[in-house]
Amino acid sequence: MLFLILLTFLFGPGLIPNYLLVSSLGLIDTYWSLILPGAVTAFNLVVMRAFFMNIPAEVSDSARIDGASEFHILRKIVLPMSKGVTAVIGLFYAVGYWNSFFNAVLYLNDNAKLPLQVVLRQYVLQGQSLFAGQTGDATVAGQTLPPSLALQMAIVVVALLPVLFVYPFVQRHFTKGVIIGAVKG
Repeated sequence: MLFLILLTFLFGPGLIPNYLLVSSLGLIDTYWSLILPGAVTAFNLVVMRAFFMNIPAEVSDSARIDGASEFHILRKIVLPMSKGVTAVIGLFYAVGYWNSFFNAVLYLNDNAKLPLQVVLRQYVLQGQSLFAGQTGDATVAGQTLPPSLALQMAIVVVALLPVLFVYPFVQRHFTKGVIIGAVKG
């Protein structure tokens, strides 16, 4: 099973098969088309597996001797021990979903469902206006707008803020989550 997961590092399915799969599942123009294709990644699976392989078997054996069920061992012993790796993987997914725009461009047709990153990309790179009917440096509702370049840079900063706020809280888990979960030689 691990070999099949590692094989996906070398050979990806490609854009057209992914689109055909999402289309055949009826996920076009739904939020699930943004979530499901990247829900389980091989890298995160390998990191989690390596971490769980490093948990000493004696811990679960002693819990079994005390009469704990497998679910109880998972819930009360293993999951509290894996807070670091869970936080790191959660940060990887959060940053990945926050920065993703390509799947939304492919799978969403309704402009009302577009995520923030796609709207910001349209404004910053393609020069489309955030305000209806605005062209260039004009006025909206009688107020003069800031220069276009200044507005674009402000948008880039706003797009970075959520990641900058979350990262310091998860940073302390990187040592435990990634280094402990990494393959040791």
